[in-house]
Amino acid sequence: MSFYAQPLLVAVLFSIFLGMLLFVPWLIYSYRKYGFFSLWATVVMFSFIYYMISALFLVLLPLPASYDTCAEQAPGTVYYSLMPLTFMSDILKDGTVVWSQPGTYPQILKQKAFWQAAFNMLLLVPFGVYLRYFFREKRLWRRALGLGFLLSLFYEVTQLTGIYGLYKCPYRLFDVDDLLLNSTGTWVGYMAAPIVLALFPSRASLQAKKESFEEKRHAAPVAQLLALLVDYAIIRFSYSLTTGIVTANAFAEATHVTIGFLVMFGIVPYVLKGKTLGSSLLRLRLTDREGRPPTLRSLLKRALALYVPWLLSGMFGALTNMSMPYGSPFYQHGVWLQIVLFLIATIMWAVLFVHALIVVLHRGKRSFYFDYVADLRCVKR
Repeated sequence: MSFYAQPLLVAVLFSIFLGMLLFVPWLIYSYRKYGFFSLWATVVMFSFIYYMISALFLVLLPLPASYDTCAEQAPGTVYYSLMPLTFMSDILKDGTVVWSQPGTYPQILKQKAFWQAAFNMLLLVPFGVYLRYFFREKRLWRRALGLGFLLSLFYEVTQLTGIYGLYKCPYRLFDVDDLLLNSTGTWVGYMAAPIVLALFPSRASLQAKKESFEEKRHAAPVAQLLALLVDYAIIRFSYSLTTGIVTANAFAEATHVTIGFLVMFGIVPYVLKGKTLGSSLLRLRLTDREGRPPTLRSLLKRALALYVPWLLSGMFGALTNMSMPYGSPFYQHGVWLQIVLFLIATIMWAVLFVHALIVVLHRGKRSFYFDYVADLRCVKR
């Protein structure tokens, strides 16, 4: 079992890193598709990613230490086995199992050939379960079997080519039995999946929940925050594009971001009748209390409410980072001023975090402060 420990550990670390990169895009996709954050759909998707990474690493790891894998192998090494069911003869070669004597059958559990074949079949059983969840219909088992065969073929070709030329010679055997056993494992998983999936919410229940959410007009708070995050990311990205044209400094950055808040949260939603680039991505829009497009005055109030925390945070940060010569008569006062400003900034962001958490926990029954001061509401398009 220690042979599999390293690939699984590497898969865990790689999956965590990939999950952090994909989490925000997944949230955006989830809110676009379902209109709410589905914990079950998230578990399914990220567990599927982890499984696919684990299966690949189990097939490929551990990697050879040297590029010249040919030098580590005997002359005339054969890199493929094209005889089907060779694993059966390997099991029988041991001689401890006699088919006419049932009492010898438990000896098969001590054979390496048996466990290798069992592993190859079990490797893609979860793949079949996931396919059944995605496809839902039993009659599509041929499609699942074909996908299992293609995935197994991808593994075998990757091994046969030395990971597509990364190594000079193959370091694993291309085995036709692996294709048969992997494909069989996919089929077994697909057919047995209802036993496992009966314990968890179905895709039909997610669809029913989606329809119930679509009847409600108010937008999910997390979706609103994601839209703001996308809009702010666009402002920051646009500033990074201008650094080659305008000299990068604190004043230029503050000016650009100030104009960005005005344009992104004031002018753009006024022109697009309540939509920003982020809210369009999340399928949201702003309206007044009667459902009409917001006025420019309301949008500018909202933009100002969003801008003030950023402005104060930047000002506090600039003052906190100011250096004062040691021994100056104002040095001690400067230190106390920096401590006070740091505490004020910390309290401000803590209050905003608690406020956002309360709105999220109330599931849209309360408004964010920036919508409240502008007398606007965020609804689904």
